[in-house]
Amino acid sequence: MHLRTHRKLDGRRLLLYGRAGHTLPALQEGSGAGGGRPHLRWHPLRGEWTAYAPHRQDRTFLPPTEFCPLCPTRPQRAPTEIPFSDFEVAVFENRFPAFVRDPLEAPDTAAPIQPAVGVCEVVVYTSRHEGSAASLSQDRRELLVRVWSERYRELYRLERVQFVMPFENRGEIVGVTLHHPHGQIYAYPFVPPVLQRESEAFRKAPVLRDLLRDLDPTYVVTENEASIAIVPPFARFPYEVWIIPKRVQPGPWTFETGEVTAFARIWGDVVSRYDALFGRPFPYVMVLHAAPRGEESSFHFHAEFYSPQRSADRLKYLAGTELGAGTFTVDVLPEDAARALRDTRS
Repeated sequence: MHLRTHRKLDGRRLLLYGRAGHTLPALQEGSGAGGGRPHLRWHPLRGEWTAYAPHRQDRTFLPPTEFCPLCPTRPQRAPTEIPFSDFEVAVFENRFPAFVRDPLEAPDTAAPIQPAVGVCEVVVYTSRHEGSAASLSQDRRELLVRVWSERYRELYRLERVQFVMPFENRGEIVGVTLHHPHGQIYAYPFVPPVLQRESEAFRKAPVLRDLLRDLDPTYVVTENEASIAIVPPFARFPYEVWIIPKRVQPGPWTFETGEVTAFARIWGDVVSRYDALFGRPFPYVMVLHAAPRGEESSFHFHAEFYSPQRSADRLKYLAGTELGAGTFTVDVLPEDAARALRDTRS
């Protein structure tokens, strides 16, 4: 994997990853960083931090294809975030971040506050405006797994970063504002509540290894030599899927070559099955759950997919019991969801 680092005019870094070295000349680029004063406020009843970034209200929202900021810069079109005529995978610091390396002083509030120190990055999967993890080549998916691994390594070297989370939002109904195939990476100055609970569980027992050892095949969607995709028996979302490496490890940065290949292949397989389920692109949020800082010895890396789609024409909305009590109600049995995805030709 080759890496080229380009410094944008506003000071943000643009990282160009590829199987071949990137040597194209830089072209005109788009607007600069969005500014703002992101900060954290403490929620005393929930015992957790909330991030505030009001400048994100101004972020780019569903632009026409010819104004997509994630496409390469093209002649006769508006300049983009990526001032090159082509690339394989591009990573750059978000123009409208919730966490920044050097935050401005936070405003005075009635709640305890702290600076929103961290990093928010955009990971652009391809120079093509259309596509998905399913339509990408196997080689490109493997490259992306290696890019995630490299970003984990670099971001965890930052002193105040406690947790790094790559994720992908797909579909307007889950809040996507740009259609170009891409994901994001957040590097947090604290360990978020979900990961705190997972870390505590893994310290007590090898939860996922035990789950896979005793799992009824009913819940298996697909598997290969090193990874398995399941609908967990305790899924909280319709058609929720987890991709779990069969070897316990803290994150993709510890993958062997065969494990990179296996994870990339099953990632594409799962998205392909999703799209085939109802005959159209399936909306989801995919989150990589890797070890927070200090939890590497017991944490079992995995990816989780959540979707609000509960049938071909109906959505699952979070309402009173989910938002008010944190208790989910689910309309699709996990075993039925697994069967439907397993029987769907990817």
